[in-house]
Amino acid sequence: MNAAGATRAGTLTLGGDLTVNRLGFGAMRIAGPGVWGEPRDSSEARRVLRRALELGINFLDTADSYGPEVSERLIAESLYPYPPGLVIATKGGLVRPAPGQWAADGRPAHLRAACEGSLKRLKLARIDVYQLHRVDPAVALEDSIGELARLRQEGKIRHVGVSNFSVRELERARRIVPVVSVQNRYNVGDRTSEDVLRVCEHAGLAFIPWAPLAAAQPVERIAAEHAVGLQQLTIAWLLAKSPAMLPIPGTSSVAHLEQNVAAAQLRLSAAEVAAIG
Repeated sequence: MNAAGATRAGTLTLGGDLTVNRLGFGAMRIAGPGVWGEPRDSSEARRVLRRALELGINFLDTADSYGPEVSERLIAESLYPYPPGLVIATKGGLVRPAPGQWAADGRPAHLRAACEGSLKRLKLARIDVYQLHRVDPAVALEDSIGELARLRQEGKIRHVGVSNFSVRELERARRIVPVVSVQNRYNVGDRTSEDVLRVCEHAGLAFIPWAPLAAAQPVERIAAEHAVGLQQLTIAWLLAKSPAMLPIPGTSSVAHLEQNVAAAQLRLSAAEVAAIG
């Protein structure tokens, strides 16, 4: 498969000035088991990143908490200097006290330090899309988003995105700063963020589904009819579900990556999309 792979998913524009192919790569799984520490096979992790670009992927999603810090560092070690048109999105606002633990920290001082750390690890002067990873219940959302707005004004962030947000939280954030994307859990079995997806469609924001590959009975049947794997079918369904959708399936395997990208050429009928829901 050549670079035409991901281009077959079509394109989506972030913030009016960043056009990306509508099938990206989530770089969480290139860290170690449990998203902690170094990968089991660092050479394969680097091959995955390089192969993703060869397959036409030009949107990479990561976070400082993946590893922590491992995913961002591997991206820079594998891909820097970056090719023109590559968009790297990262996130701040979660910390990792220990393996298996994820704790919110939305304090402005922490977010500023997290952004500065990501800039250094990724070897960037400006991060294309910087996302608040999760609302911290101990910190006013306006304070957290306000700090990202200041970082944007300072030129350290090009665009602001949010993650794990409700419709109401998204409305509050958009009063403070333009938001270009929302990254929420969304898959065949979990449509909790359907209302957020609809807002993104209406407002021209990208909707980035995480945990996108869960399957269910209609998916299994339709996948069998197309003679493709369940994960390929669910990616194709996400792409067909909404023009705002920007799936970022992740993996630590080149072979699995190639299977995921092959989903971009799978076309589902309206009846098949409706059957899945």
